[in-house]
Amino acid sequence: MKKEEEAAPVSDEAIYREFIEWFKLGWNLPETEALLPLVKARYSPEEAAFLTGMPLQLTKLEELAEAKGMDPAELGPRLDGLAAQGVLYRRAACESVLYKLNDAFFTFLRSSFWAGGTDEATAALAPLTNKYYRNGFFDIWADVHYQGLRTLPIEETIADTRQITPYEDVVKVMESLDYFAVSICPCKHRKNMDPGATSCEHPDEVCLHFGDLGRYTVENGLGREITREEAFEILREAAKSGLVHGLSNWLEDVDTLCNCCKCCCMFLEQYHVLQHPMSLSPSNYRVRHDDEKCKACGLCVKRCPMEAQHLEESPAANNKFGKVSKSRLERCIGCGVCVYTCPVEALTLERCETTEDPPKSPQEFVKHFLTDIKAGQARREEAKAEATEES
Repeated sequence: MKKEEEAAPVSDEAIYREFIEWFKLGWNLPETEALLPLVKARYSPEEAAFLTGMPLQLTKLEELAEAKGMDPAELGPRLDGLAAQGVLYRRAACESVLYKLNDAFFTFLRSSFWAGGTDEATAALAPLTNKYYRNGFFDIWADVHYQGLRTLPIEETIADTRQITPYEDVVKVMESLDYFAVSICPCKHRKNMDPGATSCEHPDEVCLHFGDLGRYTVENGLGREITREEAFEILREAAKSGLVHGLSNWLEDVDTLCNCCKCCCMFLEQYHVLQHPMSLSPSNYRVRHDDEKCKACGLCVKRCPMEAQHLEESPAANNKFGKVSKSRLERCIGCGVCVYTCPVEALTLERCETTEDPPKSPQEFVKHFLTDIKAGQARREEAKAEATEES
């Protein structure tokens, strides 16, 4: 009897390509020269092959074991190891454990750098991530109205708090949560680990997580558990340093409160570097100026993350420079960073005449997100067709 021929081995290139096609189902992955090197740096060929077909929705261990043809007792530890690397999400539920494949946004821009690793793998990943961010990866956010983070104003900077809603009040937001964790800011760390980028001097252990996400980071060594009081202290130090509070952009089950700087934050950089029309979604507040108090020291200009503040000559100036601070309101996101350290209290936040509530839930946020993406694609296709007709 003729011996059955062995199947030809599959090349690493083919393995990665198949994985990328599966990975694209969870997040848009533009085909640029930066994509494949980034995927290779994050996943070994064995991991890429194993994760191809891994569900993008939370699935019970027993169901995954059946699909893989493996014993749950054998598969569980392997999945746990990948969760500890930040490429799988793991959550204990009742009598089972659930897993899903983390999408590209979660993996490359968040979990890869939460632990603050300084090993060779992280050092190799950082510049590749930064390159892909600048070359296509973040482009879809240009079409999105509700950004991934919304600005949460610094509490002490609001002039009249009688109209402030619970979702705008950092104290009420924090008091509504029951589990707190902190990680290294992934945006700052990937910049600090990239020899070609300017290092960030702001505090970096400032990425706060709550609820299930907080537990996930702690259980997998991607963060550490803290108390509510410690979380408040981190927020105070972040405000002093000039960081913007950026909260999950929905009302229910918020899981993240970032503290963002202009030089590193993926959402602030999309405005300053990628030239998108928005950064973080703005709060319902804007800066109000008291010209008589202003001493034209320029501290607000230096601290503003949106470059919205400037000094201009004014007859109302009551200082030796003859200038006062003014805002380009179309840029202001109502964060209060400029207000917080004004030495003469010439600045406050006042409520906008027109306000906007965030999406109610993560599911509603995703619905808005996908609708915006689809509309943006349609606009570009229409513009392309019109250009073709004109030529």
